Amino acid sequence: MCSNYQPPLPESLAAFGFPDPGFDYSECYPASTAPFLATLKPDRWLPGTFGLMPQWADPKLARMTYNARVETLAEKPSFRSAWRNRQLCVIPVQAIYEPGYETGKAVRWRIERSDGKPFGLAGIWESRSQENGAPWWSFSMLTINADAHPLMQKFHKPADEKRSVVVLADDAWQAWLGSKQTEDVREFLQPFSAEDFRADADPVRKGKTLPSTLSLF
Repeated sequence: MCSNYQPPLPESLAAFGFPDPGFDYSECYPASTAPFLATLKPDRWLPGTFGLMPQWADPKLARMTYNARVETLAEKPSFRSAWRNRQLCVIPVQAIYEPGYETGKAVRWRIERSDGKPFGLAGIWESRSQENGAPWWSFSMLTINADAHPLMQKFHKPADEKRSVVVLADDAWQAWLGSKQTEDVREFLQPFSAEDFRADADPVRKGKTLPSTLSLF
């Protein structure tokens, strides 16, 4: 799972051909705000809360719904409406962070593209109304099993199931957003090539123990 990531800087997002987000954001944790593209507005960055918040849910739910397992999307109350309605999104990322336990303690590792470019992750989104009637967007990253993935199997506690985000090819964003049929959507839910990515102990927090991570909902 991924509960912490670095969104690309606005100038890096410009390379994807969309206008500047027009709002502030920083390193992202559950309940933080960050830019994403949604099926409803696929040509502009929306400010979304990291953690899906259906209209009926307490906003605090965002701290538990930041990842959505593809195996149970259709069943979980928090995710099934967005999944059924094909509310797909692209989450731009510069790097994600995962805990490694090679030393016996949790050490934060930074995972990014080998070429240093930002990339997009597959997700789902929701919108609810704020008190003033304005939309309140939220999103969740989709995750797949990574027990056999050359890179992602190295993270999280040894006894835990290994999970991975879904990386979208740069030229596949619009195709992902436009997918409607289940078989079309699931074609994108594949492991990414480990050869295209690198992972290093985070130079800012190298050797420091991480707090306990949040659980999937």
